[in-house]
Amino acid sequence: MIASLRGTCIDVSGSAVVVEVGGVGYAVTVTPAHALTMRHGSEVFLRTAMIVREDEHLLFGFESTDALQVFDLLRSVSGVGPKSALGVLAHMDPAQIANAVASEDDAAFRKVSGIGPKTAKLITVALSGKLVAFEQAPTTVVGSGTAAHPAAVDVVSALVGLGWRDDAAQSAVDAVVANDPGAAAMGTQALLRAALGTLRPAGAGR
Repeated sequence: MIASLRGTCIDVSGSAVVVEVGGVGYAVTVTPAHALTMRHGSEVFLRTAMIVREDEHLLFGFESTDALQVFDLLRSVSGVGPKSALGVLAHMDPAQIANAVASEDDAAFRKVSGIGPKTAKLITVALSGKLVAFEQAPTTVVGSGTAAHPAAVDVVSALVGLGWRDDAAQSAVDAVVANDPGAAAMGTQALLRAALGTLRPAGAGR
């Protein structure tokens, strides 16, 4: 069982990355936002889940232990396969998933491709009480700029690494923190997705 990988990213395409460890390249599926934080030639560390089937061995990668644990819990729900579980994590971070389950908000899961109304409701029922450790109380954003969000500095660095100017990256993150009501509860990936959404239309900083 492959539980983690530390090596060099040698290919990134959509949500598929290849990590070379000791001369062996491992194909790993991650969320699109996670893939955007990786660059060719950079060192990466991934927590991994290995799914073994009769005709294939699949590796799914995560940036944190929390994400991996939530992925495994989602897969324990009838009707939720690994791709659907990763799809949920592509839309929400562990805290948002836990909060959705706690509030019985199955609508949040219906937004994920491949998850219908019945499965979405089943997720909230089957995981009730199992995600308490990941819940995050809503907080009020105090102040302004990147200092107002704990993940902001990392997201700015990721955007700069992806090719945007430092000032454009910081402005995009500041805009999300200041204007998105749900920004305080966003994890790194969610904040990165939101910031990219403000940059893409105009190609700012390219």
